[in-house]
Amino acid sequence: MNTTTPTTSSTATAGAPLAPERTQPAGLEISGLHKVLGGRTIIDSLDMAVQPGELVSLLGPSGCGKTTTLRMIAGFLAPDSGSIRIGGREVVHLGPEQRPSAMVFQNYALWPHMTVAKNVGFPLKLRRRPKAEIAERVDAALALVNLLHHRDSRPARISGGEQQRTALARALVQEPELLLLDEPLSNLDAKLRVKVREDIREIQQRLGITTLIVTHDQEEAMSMSDRIAVMNSGRIEQFSTPADLYSAPATEFVATFIGSLNRLEGRIEGGRLVAGAGIVGIRPEDVLFSPEAHPDGLPATVERVVPRGHFAELYLRRDDALLRAYATGVPPAVGASGSARIVRWFEFEDGRLVGQGASA
Repeated sequence: MNTTTPTTSSTATAGAPLAPERTQPAGLEISGLHKVLGGRTIIDSLDMAVQPGELVSLLGPSGCGKTTTLRMIAGFLAPDSGSIRIGGREVVHLGPEQRPSAMVFQNYALWPHMTVAKNVGFPLKLRRRPKAEIAERVDAALALVNLLHHRDSRPARISGGEQQRTALARALVQEPELLLLDEPLSNLDAKLRVKVREDIREIQQRLGITTLIVTHDQEEAMSMSDRIAVMNSGRIEQFSTPADLYSAPATEFVATFIGSLNRLEGRIEGGRLVAGAGIVGIRPEDVLFSPEAHPDGLPATVERVVPRGHFAELYLRRDDALLRAYATGVPPAVGASGSARIVRWFEFEDGRLVGQGASA
């Protein structure tokens, strides 16, 4: 995590790196945030602290409350109760234009009749900044996102990725203490998404700016974030690093939402699945299939083989259940019988993680 911010004047030289005026990045603190819309609780007493210079993703399914949370932080929606502090300053009573934050919207919200440069400079024009300052800061922001060559183009003449970077430059030109992005990559094709998310992460780390991203895409969140807040029904189920969310999920919901999971009723004893209360969760990479019988293995038959490039995904039939497993090299043939050995697993009761185990 990058917590060092370059120091420059507020009127950066054209083409020079754009950086906030502060010497240290600001953090974000949310406490007891609550919101009811249409008689339904959307956000339920939410608490979260984002460290200075950190990039955090709000990750969850549609309707979990992540965008509502972002809009309350930005000032576009008032919470029913709770506190929002940016850099230690309470902002819940301030409008969007008064908060030290800037937001990149999902649809980019670019003016079609304005050039790229005028779109980027529009927030500064509203603040009645001098023309020379606007020109310098716009060029610095466009240089940061590699769009100086398109400064005189209109949005319709540039690609989706370039439109996204224009919206990002418009947010950065305001030199915010907190950068907010709402599903910033959802309008891009799969290949371009990878490139642009790498660009966003590189720029965020270069500036050391505290950043909060809303996404429903787990791969996007896992690849970009210092930490991820997994949301469900207006609450944060777990707030941790990508590695911890995958290897030590606090709840069954987190385990199923992050990565793939085999979900079986019962418990593991001596490496074997037995009947019992609770749920066993097993990652596909922790299911080892072999054509030979194994004393700790479950009898299984290969029902389907799905090529995934450098590995194959196996669907293994065991009685009335299917187990997914990964295989490298030459995969077994459909219809092949053998044993599926579980080498690592999670144990859940009432949706909460109560234990995990691994075989020798």
